[in-house]
Amino acid sequence: MIRKLHEPMDEPRIKGWCPGAWRPMATGDGLLVRVRPRLGRLTRQQMLALCEAAETFGSGLVELTSRANLQLRGVSEASWPGLMDYLVEHGLVDPDPDSERRPQLLLAPDWQADDATFEAARLLEARLDELPALPAKWGLAIDAGVAPLLGEVSADLRIERSAPGSLIVRADGRELGTPVDSPAAAVELLVRLANWFVDSGGYDAGRMRRHTAPLPAWAPAVMAPAEAGPRLPLGAYLEGEGAWGRVVGLPFGRAPAAALRAAVDSAAVSAVRVTPWRRLLVEGEAPTAVPGLLDDDRDPRLCVDVCPGAPHCEQASVETLALAERLSGRIEGSVHVSGCAKGCARQTLADLCLSGRDGRFDLIVSGRADGTPDATGLSETDVIEYIEKNSDAPRL
Repeated sequence: MIRKLHEPMDEPRIKGWCPGAWRPMATGDGLLVRVRPRLGRLTRQQMLALCEAAETFGSGLVELTSRANLQLRGVSEASWPGLMDYLVEHGLVDPDPDSERRPQLLLAPDWQADDATFEAARLLEARLDELPALPAKWGLAIDAGVAPLLGEVSADLRIERSAPGSLIVRADGRELGTPVDSPAAAVELLVRLANWFVDSGGYDAGRMRRHTAPLPAWAPAVMAPAEAGPRLPLGAYLEGEGAWGRVVGLPFGRAPAAALRAAVDSAAVSAVRVTPWRRLLVEGEAPTAVPGLLDDDRDPRLCVDVCPGAPHCEQASVETLALAERLSGRIEGSVHVSGCAKGCARQTLADLCLSGRDGRFDLIVSGRADGTPDATGLSETDVIEYIEKNSDAPRL
């Protein structure tokens, strides 16, 4: 039976930190081990090694996160030490566990070796030891192409282009940034702002967007970022006058290692770049169609955000993936299926959000997983019936 509910939902258990490789997170299907590709790129051999690791030490599934990390599921405590030896051997993990405590660098995936994004990332990587101890979920975005691509991705400080075309450094939560004249000056300002964040009491706030202290006088926020550019479309990726890669999609952000191996198992492929949009940019002549991967931007699964759900996640009380498949194409707008109110797969509003609680689904229209439901206590069948009955509603 569907009943209305207008009371706050139970608070989800938020752990306050992100898993890594040296610090995996226990989930419903074993340990979750997350790999952060250096400068957002893996060589072909590293990608093949990651696929081998997923099948040898985990469940064989590889996931791509909203912060452009790759993660393995189903790793046991007994197999984890062997996995770590393997990942370090293949350059997929830094041998120093303290490296995971540094903020992640997220690069716009269309960077070139001679552009401002790559130069700033290289300079910042060399100065990470100058950063203070920062909250666990802090991140840095290097997005200095003609049009910013990472504006909707979680990051606390950003290097990006302004509307007039100059570089700016922008603190998350602020609409305007501080202009600088070079990638080196941008990195210098970013390092200073990270230290200012801690010195001004920002650590307790956790994230830059929640830190209410005014920016220092030496970092005036006076210039707007350029208009955002589009995500990389699936299919052949063009640069200049020719194609040099192919963008493939991961259904719901996950794929079997065998599918990823098929996408790169050619000498014509040189590397793989990660993105925060459930897409990989394969450098070189990748196959035009690989079973288990997406090659068409019209695929309705690209409009659905879904977490692993039960039994993969210990906090989820419902299975999510089957319902996400059933909902694909039924809603014109965005869809979010979450196993609990944490809403890990999507933090922004969705046209239709389904959140698991006590083995059933709460339904939220134009909201988040932790929002006030429009209906609660729904089974999968109830959800489909609700959508069919309300298909003429403006929001559905």
